[in-house]
Amino acid sequence: MTSAAGYRQRAETLAGPLPPLLAEAEHLAQAVLMGFHGRRRGGMGDEFWQYRPARAGDEARSIDWRRSGRSDQHFVQEKEWQAAQSVFIWLDESQSMDFTGEKNRVTKIERARVLALAIAILLIRGGERVALASLGTPPRSSELQLLRIAQSFEMENERPDYGAPEVRNLLPHSRALFVSDFMGDLGPLETQLAKAADRGVRGVLYQVLDPIEEAFPFDGRTIFESMGHTVRHETLKAGDLRDRYLERLAERKARLDELAHVTGWQYACHHTGDSAQSALLWIYGALEHKL
Repeated sequence: MTSAAGYRQRAETLAGPLPPLLAEAEHLAQAVLMGFHGRRRGGMGDEFWQYRPARAGDEARSIDWRRSGRSDQHFVQEKEWQAAQSVFIWLDESQSMDFTGEKNRVTKIERARVLALAIAILLIRGGERVALASLGTPPRSSELQLLRIAQSFEMENERPDYGAPEVRNLLPHSRALFVSDFMGDLGPLETQLAKAADRGVRGVLYQVLDPIEEAFPFDGRTIFESMGHTVRHETLKAGDLRDRYLERLAERKARLDELAHVTGWQYACHHTGDSAQSALLWIYGALEHKL
C-alpha cells in the first residue's frame, strides 16, 4: 500500500517539468470558477451534503432524530447528487493542431491543451471523475489525475496529419468532451458519436480554429501544405479558391452541428485569437447543462 509520502513524491515528480501549463490552466480555471457556485446539489448518493427542514411527504425514517433533537423542527439529511460524474476528454494532438497564423498567437494545440486541463481542474475539484482518452485509464477524481493529464501532453508520440477520436470503455450515461479542429475525415467521428449515443453518452464537440483558417486571406501565388507535409498544393491564384474554401468550411461546421444535434451533444467553434476564458466558460456551462 502506497503511503501518503509516496503519493506526494509521485505527484511532485510528475509536476516537476510542467509548472507553466499547470499554472496557466489553474489561473484560467479559477477565473471561471468564480462565476459558478459549484456542482453540488441534493440527490441520490452516499456523501452527506446538508440538513434541511423536513417537509410534508418525508418518511419518518428519513428524519435525522439526533439533529432534530437540538431544535423545535425536524431535519432531514440531504446527500450529494453523484450521478453522471464521469467525464471523458478526447484531445486531438495531430500535427494539424500545430498550426498558427501568426508567430505571436498560440497554436491550436496549445489552446486546446490549456482548455482541456482547465476543464479537468474544474470538474475534478467539483467532485467529478475525469479521464483523458489517450491515457486509456478509468476516470478518477484526484490531484494526481490532473498531473497525469498534464504530463501526457509532454510525451512524444507518433502524430498523424489529422486526428480521429477514439475513446475506449466509455461508461454508460457518462459525459464526453472532444476538442479538435475537425479538419480531417469526419467518418471516424460519426462512428464514435454513434457508439457514444448507443451508450447514452452525451457531451460537447469543441472546434478550435486559427482566425486565418476562417478568413482565408490568401491571394496570388501560394503554396498550401499540411503540417505533416503529406499534402501540398501550389496555385498562382489563391484568391480564386476563397469562396469555395469558405463554402466547404461552412458545410463542415454545419455537419458538426448536425452530428451534435442528432446525438444529443452540443457544438461550438472557438478561434485562438479569442479569449481562452470565454471558451472555458462556454465548455463548463455546456457540461453543467449535460451533467
